Amino acid sequence: MPVMPQGLRPGARPLRRRAKAVLGAVATLTTAGALIAALPASAAHGGGHHGGQHGQSRYQDVQLLSFNDFHGNLEPPAGSSGQVAEKQADGTTKQVDAGGAEYLATSLRTARKGHPYSVTAAAGDLIGASPLLSGLFHDEPTVEAMNKLDLDVTGVGNHEFDEGATELARIQNGGCHPKDGCFEKGRTFKGADYPYLAANVTDEKTGKPILKPYWVWKNKGVKVGFIGVTLEGTPNIVSADGVKGLKFHDEIETVNKYAKILDKQGVKSIVALIHEGGVPASSSYNYDCDSPGAGDGVSGPIVDIAKGITPKVDALVTGHTHNAYVCTIPDPSGKPRMVTSASSYGKLYTDTTLTYDRRTKDIVRTAVKSQKSQKSQRAGKSPKSPTSVNHVVSRTQPKAPDMTALIDRWNKLAAPVSNQAVGHISADIPGRGAGTPEEPLGDLIADAQLAHAKSLDPKASLALMNPGGVRSDLVFKASGGEGDGVVTYGEAFTVQPFSNTVNLADLTGAQVVQALQQQVSGTNEASPKILQPSAGLTYTLDMTKTGAARVLVDSIKLNGAAIDPAATYRVAMNSFLAGGGDGFAALGQGKNPLVGADDLKAFNDYLTANSSAAEPIAPPKTDRITIVK
Repeated sequence: MPVMPQGLRPGARPLRRRAKAVLGAVATLTTAGALIAALPASAAHGGGHHGGQHGQSRYQDVQLLSFNDFHGNLEPPAGSSGQVAEKQADGTTKQVDAGGAEYLATSLRTARKGHPYSVTAAAGDLIGASPLLSGLFHDEPTVEAMNKLDLDVTGVGNHEFDEGATELARIQNGGCHPKDGCFEKGRTFKGADYPYLAANVTDEKTGKPILKPYWVWKNKGVKVGFIGVTLEGTPNIVSADGVKGLKFHDEIETVNKYAKILDKQGVKSIVALIHEGGVPASSSYNYDCDSPGAGDGVSGPIVDIAKGITPKVDALVTGHTHNAYVCTIPDPSGKPRMVTSASSYGKLYTDTTLTYDRRTKDIVRTAVKSQKSQKSQRAGKSPKSPTSVNHVVSRTQPKAPDMTALIDRWNKLAAPVSNQAVGHISADIPGRGAGTPEEPLGDLIADAQLAHAKSLDPKASLALMNPGGVRSDLVFKASGGEGDGVVTYGEAFTVQPFSNTVNLADLTGAQVVQALQQQVSGTNEASPKILQPSAGLTYTLDMTKTGAARVLVDSIKLNGAAIDPAATYRVAMNSFLAGGGDGFAALGQGKNPLVGADDLKAFNDYLTANSSAAEPIAPPKTDRITIVK
């Protein structure tokens, strides 16, 4: 296969290639393996692919296309993970199939037509927790796809740190994987054409950002700055090895700091890419977030962040919660400001119009959203307020041929592993798409981990699985030629892509109770993280109460017997939980640890041992946790 000369990818933009070359020339690795790129924002440029004549009017519309939490979903996600809820005119809700790189590329390219000033940005988690097609190759296929999508810039998310700062530096700069090498003969991974921004992630030793904190998009006199941050709590939801040597800072303070720097450089139009999000009032992507008042249709961490970020920032593109919303949340000065999120897995994209004032070099944000005529804008008179809308990445539109070719190429490499049958199911087993605190697939994984733990130590008595580690559903309908009800290695990998190990530790009954209470208290009180229990562990969760009181301690039983606070229990969990991840400090206090096989192997072994074509596994009943609402 011929090798394309460095920097000559078909369709690549000259200005972006130059920016990447500059980045590569000045970047150095710290002792922690992190990337230092303290490059002035003015050295990077973008937007060369959109063309258009230099307008002479005072006001210029800038199209901002954005998405978030792609997680390597090059192929359309299966089951409920590949659907979005759409509110219909009669008030009913319809589930719409959406997502996939072939369709996302078509959607973005179609949206850009007629918009000479268009920039595309993302808010993190483009990689990590990916299906096998991307995850098997350390997400190189997804970075290639983002390059072809003409992504201009992205902030980092927590999953960009799954394999550590050194690997993230490789994702940015290119090069073969240090252990697995190059995956295709004659091809060397070139890295991301777009900059990754990590303003609030610094090296503990040097105090410097590990990646560029900001970047400026320029197009014929129009300048828009981008600041990228991930959630300050990233160390709580990523393995310790992934964030070793790094420090994560407050989102508001960081964005405000770099907004001042950009302002001093003459960049008055600023967008923040924030990998933290909110919880919408409706599951439908097209609900009215500003009803009854501005921003009333969303809650969660992003609300306080939006209210605290300086008015110098004109729009917030957010993510992390995998939700969809387009909200107007007032900034500290009381002016309306767009805060958006486009669900996940490439199922939606957000189209935001920002009106740039060439005289002030700032985005026009009026007190009331209004649509002024294009005629008045061309005359340099009344500008219009920013507008934004989420669009479905429909699977009824044509596929982008270059994305199809990319997917086919990597699928050929993955096929020998991906298509192996590992088990059989009798119906869909919902995981991430279940929409309930206790997930059928979460229960099944916990059962699999307990079975593996018992093979290591017969004293193992229960298992707990973190809900965030269940990344997808198991779908009965065949995804390829394997047949309905067959679970392939690739499908199982999509469910559990983290390469955690199954660990055993001794916990007292009091610590088990404390861990269950930590699901709904402390850092998890606002957004509970309900552990998925193995068979035999039962209890009641009363959501009408607050904090730790939501767990009715007297109801906690193991195999019908009340948990004894003074007794010792041998508990199985993945290595992430064993390190106290997701706010479960009690699980990190275990004694006599024992490390087993990786969690995917434990899951596959369980499916193989407990199912067949004649006797497939049925979805668990999810009757282990009783929920009082």
